[in-house]
Amino acid sequence: MKNRRFHLLSLAWAFLLVAHCGMLRVSSQETAEKPTFRSEIFKDQNLVAWCIVPFDSQKRGPEQRAQMLDELGIKRLAYDYRAEHVASFEEEITTMKKHGIEMTAWWFPTVLNDEAKLILSLIKKHQIHPQLWVTGGGDPAMNEQQTQAFIESETKRIREIALAAQDAGCKVALYNHGGWYGEPENQIRLIQAIGLPNVGIVYNLHHAHHQLDRLESILKKIQPHLLAINLNGMETDGDRVGKKILPIGQGSRDKEVLKLIGQMNFDGPVGILNHTDLDARTRLKENLDGLGQLTKDLKP
Repeated sequence: MKNRRFHLLSLAWAFLLVAHCGMLRVSSQETAEKPTFRSEIFKDQNLVAWCIVPFDSQKRGPEQRAQMLDELGIKRLAYDYRAEHVASFEEEITTMKKHGIEMTAWWFPTVLNDEAKLILSLIKKHQIHPQLWVTGGGDPAMNEQQTQAFIESETKRIREIALAAQDAGCKVALYNHGGWYGEPENQIRLIQAIGLPNVGIVYNLHHAHHQLDRLESILKKIQPHLLAINLNGMETDGDRVGKKILPIGQGSRDKEVLKLIGQMNFDGPVGILNHTDLDARTRLKENLDGLGQLTKDLKP
């Protein structure tokens, strides 16, 4: 009888031990599979000021712009320009260097023209290595035959830029700006067709309001190619309801967007923008404040 009782107790303990180990395994698997929100990618040192050169009511020059970024604690600049800024390209580079501000990216011509060659020559001269952000177009309604012809044409265009960029130690980022070219899946097709290691994607949320409902899927697809991401206050179809450009924190979907980005395995630069006719400093500060509050709320 005693042996039988002992045997039953042993079986009970063995069952409990197996069940406990199983629960531990499930718990550890759940912990491993649950993505962690990484707030560090939204820290000031990783943020890039974008659309603050032609988009600035104060019309700051290089020195004023550098001082503004210093005051805000932003140490990276993505440089966009217009024809009137070409003459001050070199001054912009030397001024940012003096202030310890990295020129992380440069809005680049769509073809390798004289202006593009000037930019590359200055990049080589001053030994900086910004990403070159290149846009494109294309009709989203193209049939497959038209699409294939367009891909061949775009591959040739971007490949020429990418080879020149490679020689300067730079990467080329496809910039979503609407049209066929603005869809991430199409950009991936282009990258695969180009076949060069220095070509990737800069994903701009202010051109992606219509993509919000599939953003999680998009981020997973583009992550292997992602070189930079630019934030914005986000609303469903915001570009159609007059809310294309909003400070971070003022969009109804900002928290879910930041959570998805923060859970990615991405350590590249993150842009905040003006892209309005307002004072660039005011808008950058609004973005910094909104981003700071949201990341604080999202911390585990």
